[in-house]
Amino acid sequence: MSTPIGLTLVTLGVSDVGRSAAFYTALGFHRVAKKHEGVAFFRAGGTALSLFPRADLAKDAGVSPEGSGFAGISLAINRPDEGSVDALIALATSLGGKVVKPAHKVFWGGYSGYFADPDGFLWEVAHNPFFPLDAQGRMTIPE
Repeated sequence: MSTPIGLTLVTLGVSDVGRSAAFYTALGFHRVAKKHEGVAFFRAGGTALSLFPRADLAKDAGVSPEGSGFAGISLAINRPDEGSVDALIALATSLGGKVVKPAHKVFWGGYSGYFADPDGFLWEVAHNPFFPLDAQGRMTIPE
């Protein structure tokens, strides 16, 4: 029997694991496996978020750690309503994040904005009335 494919872990290459771990903890992510040195792990719904030194992550992948601008990816956090979108973006900003695009009503019928974390990783915070959240805060996508 084949195991289904699923996204299990997202690792961000960061400049300072301690600073980034403090940012994500204060943002509301639950840190786990704290005994591991030089890396931080967080529960993120059915997926895990990992923070690892950027140079070490690049070395592991066999690529250069240099790079700037848009990396072709954004991460997303869905919230149950517009007010909680605004509140999370405000919290991220108060913790050292930067608003990239203020939250506003969007063409597809939801409400969305973007912030960048201290290393510049883009996070969209959105309320999508078409993809409701379950009791555990996980997004449900209708078939």
